[in-house]
Amino acid sequence: MSLSSRLQDKGGPLLAEQLAHPTVVGIGRGDLDPAEFRRWLEQDYLYLLDYTRVFARLAWQAPDGHLGELVDLAHSTLHEELNLHRELSQPFGADFDAATPSPQCAAYTGFLLDAAADYGRGLAALLPCMWGYSRLGVALAHNPPADPRFRRWVDTYADPGFAALAQRCAQMLDEAAPDETVAEEAFMTAMRHELAFWDAR
Repeated sequence: MSLSSRLQDKGGPLLAEQLAHPTVVGIGRGDLDPAEFRRWLEQDYLYLLDYTRVFARLAWQAPDGHLGELVDLAHSTLHEELNLHRELSQPFGADFDAATPSPQCAAYTGFLLDAAADYGRGLAALLPCMWGYSRLGVALAHNPPADPRFRRWVDTYADPGFAALAQRCAQMLDEAAPDETVAEEAFMTAMRHELAFWDAR
């Protein structure tokens, strides 16, 4: 079994906790308080700005074969995923310019940016976000919300293309072959931040 597969197995219980979180449940049912989703969107927008920086910091250290991929991931996060958030924000009235990071957001992005100082550790730390959202999207898509405002979010993360990006990040981690203890600590810490982030307001 590959390193990334072992880490995903270890992260399974925390992923299940995310799926049971009231915010995720509300998105899946399509009945989450719009004000709650607006505040969460604002925090996730701020998070993604730093997530872009994490990809860029890793790209600077990457072997030649992965440089382009990490630059592309930074570009797609900055332009495609953040554009999605801007579109999602319109019916909810999110104000990204006025948003300030919550304690959960600041703690998570601070951890990721620190982890990205080391190539292998940084790859392990960023994987829970892409892998986890892909798995959440697929799970929620089995019985998607009728409300199109929430359905758009589910469809984005359930898309096979997003799953393929998560798998590519997992492969890059396996190829980097970091110390397994270091990788597990980074991965599981990020998983705990992922769970806490659903309370970010």
